[in-house]
Amino acid sequence: MRTLQIRRRSILIPLAILAAIFVAGIPALAQVAGPIKPPPDFKVKRLSAKPDPGAPPLPADEIIHRFTQNEDLIKKTYEAGSVDQTVKVEELADHGGVFTFTGLEYTKPDGQRFERVIKPPTSTLHFTEFSLEDVKTLGGFPLFFLTSEQLPLYKLSYEGPDKLDQINTFTFRVQPKTLGHKPLFDGVVWIDNQDFAIVKSYGQFVTDAGSGANGFPFSMFETYRENLIGRLWFPTYIRSDGEVKTPKGSVPIRLIVRSANFKPQAASVPLPVPPKLVKPPAKN
Repeated sequence: MRTLQIRRRSILIPLAILAAIFVAGIPALAQVAGPIKPPPDFKVKRLSAKPDPGAPPLPADEIIHRFTQNEDLIKKTYEAGSVDQTVKVEELADHGGVFTFTGLEYTKPDGQRFERVIKPPTSTLHFTEFSLEDVKTLGGFPLFFLTSEQLPLYKLSYEGPDKLDQINTFTFRVQPKTLGHKPLFDGVVWIDNQDFAIVKSYGQFVTDAGSGANGFPFSMFETYRENLIGRLWFPTYIRSDGEVKTPKGSVPIRLIVRSANFKPQAASVPLPVPPKLVKPPAKN
């Protein structure tokens, strides 16, 4: 079982909305790897500024084709299932408090995603204010799944190999070709070199008016995915740091979104391997 914050072949899944892909006929060699822990300060690992990262072992276009096909299936699988989602906003200051909400996200018969409260929200916030609707919105921030349908909207450039714990990856810079009203991802993705799936992403969502944060103090999102079904990796841990200005000064705050207990729709997709428990990310 490999995990990016996670282990290879297990089952939970991510959060709110977006895409997927699968690759037929990809080599099934397994890489042995332990759980990948997010960096303590959750700052993105900066890519080295090499003028030329060298050629990947496969043509970059082939890597892109494989992982976007995989993303198509991930999106379809996610949207057909349900998942428990816990959203936490934490004040990172002395005597700071926490707002926590847990809901069940699923697709209604009309095809719309819906979130039902399964654990009443609690709040001990001292410096900031967040409502249940605010936290639901935060949990529903766009997930980034780079499907074959979305691919024409982006320019991708190969940035070289990288290793996330024991997971060998290809890194790609992802930039919108043209900005409009719809938020598009601008950042970096890490692609598992055996499953050809996005296992981590770091970036922001932007529009022609700037950030797509909708007035919230969170803009840069670091997302870890989990290998839950076959070669499908789902986002199960998202983290973003921000800052809120108050009459008493600026207060650093943190958003954490965890997804667990993913339940695929019966017979929606084949399950190549039985679900296994996975080790959760480092406690935060």
